This record gives sequence, structure tokens and C-alpha cells, in this order.
Amino acid sequence: MPKVSRPALSIALVSAAMLAGNAAVAQEDGGWSGEAAFSAGYTTGNTETTDLGLGIDVAREQGVWTYAFVAEGDYGEQDSVESRNRYFLSGDVDRLLGDKLFAFGRTSYEVDQFTGFDSRSFVGGGLGYHIFDGEQVKWTVRGGPGVKIDEVKRTVTTDSLGAPLVIPAETVSSFGAVARSAFGYKFNDNVKITNETDLLYGETSTQIENMVALTASVSSAISARVSFNVRHDTNPADGFEDTDTALKVALVYGFGK
Repeated sequence: MPKVSRPALSIALVSAAMLAGNAAVAQEDGGWSGEAAFSAGYTTGNTETTDLGLGIDVAREQGVWTYAFVAEGDYGEQDSVESRNRYFLSGDVDRLLGDKLFAFGRTSYEVDQFTGFDSRSFVGGGLGYHIFDGEQVKWTVRGGPGVKIDEVKRTVTTDSLGAPLVIPAETVSSFGAVARSAFGYKFNDNVKITNETDLLYGETSTQIENMVALTASVSSAISARVSFNVRHDTNPADGFEDTDTALKVALVYGFGK
């Protein structure tokens, strides 16, 4: 897969912003709700750089069905050289089976130019459970099997004698599994803390990610957020770090519920 250019990423981010606007209009008739966030951050690990990001997270409930979509993009440069280029898309469909138990289907697609992978994809489903679903405390867990597809980059390294060694690009498809825990606690009407943990298992590599965020309302629709994200890869590509971190501050626009 070719390297994602800055114009291409810009188009993706603008599209996400347009989706946010459309969702905001749709929620007026009881449709979509969610948030759009503009962030600035600092990352460590495979890249140590500052970046700007845009994200959209929307959902719609229709009876026992819930539809959710996420789109995220981050881009950064150092001395006019690209140092961060990542985007992520996911879609979930949930169906309630009882008061708290539900079934779900999920698909996700990620491109990160600084991890040794051209892209990572997952398609699968499983079961979930709303452990707490109150006004103050919410905690939902889910998990299930699927198929994980890793597009591994072509890399050039050296052998034991110091001679150049070319490792060709390859597509690795394997049995996979996804698991997620999403916890939220509201201190009051204006301040809340969330902790989200995601696991994406594959036979050749597994990614574990945790993000904790503190959000404070500025107005009825605008909030400020500080978040810290840690991501670990059990088997990174040759020459790449196994752990990345990201500290972000964001301005968040909420709509709907």
C-alpha cells in the first residue's frame, strides 16, 4: 500500500468533519449523537513528535439496535519532514438480547506509517454486557472472534555479517479476537473520567491499548479534554518499538443526547 500523502490525510479529516456536521443535523430528528474533537498532542515510541488530530465518534439507537462509527486522524511534521501519519476507521452494530446482554459485529481499519505495517484490519463479532449503565457510572465489556489482516511493510535491515537484508512486504491473515472495556464515571454534570481498554489479538501479533481521559464541560456543547494513551504491540516489525504513548489536549463538540 502506498504511503498516505498529506493531501490524502487532509481529505480524510475534512470528510470526518463533514460527517460530524451531518450527524449534528441528523440528531435533531432523533438520529445520530456523539462528538467531534480537535486535538494537539505529543507522542513517544516509534516517533517523538507533536501532532494535530481530528476525530468523530457517532452512534444511533433504533429499538434494540445500536449503530456506532469512529473516524480518527493524526498528522505531524518535524523540520518539514513527516513524523506522524495515522488514521483509523471502525464500525459496530449492536443488538440487545436482554436488559444488559448484547451481540455485536465489528469491522476496523488502521493505517499508521510509523509502525512497520501498511495497514491492519479486523472483521468479527461476539457478545457484550453492560455491567453498569446508570447516569453516574457506565461500564461495558465485549469480546469475540474474527479475522485479523496485517499488511506488513517491506523493510531493509542487516544480517549477522552486516550485509543488507531485504524483508519483502507480505499480507498476514490469521484467526483473531477483539476485546474491549469502556468505563466512565461522572463526578458531576460537568466533569467525567473515562478509561477504555482495547485488545486486538492475532496469531502473529497482538495490540493492547489503554486510554484514560478527563473531560470538563465549557458550555452546553463544548468540552475540554486531556487524555493519555499507551499502546503495546507484542511482536512489532523489525526495527520498530513495541510501545507508543500519546498525551493529548482536545476541544470537543458534543451533539445529540
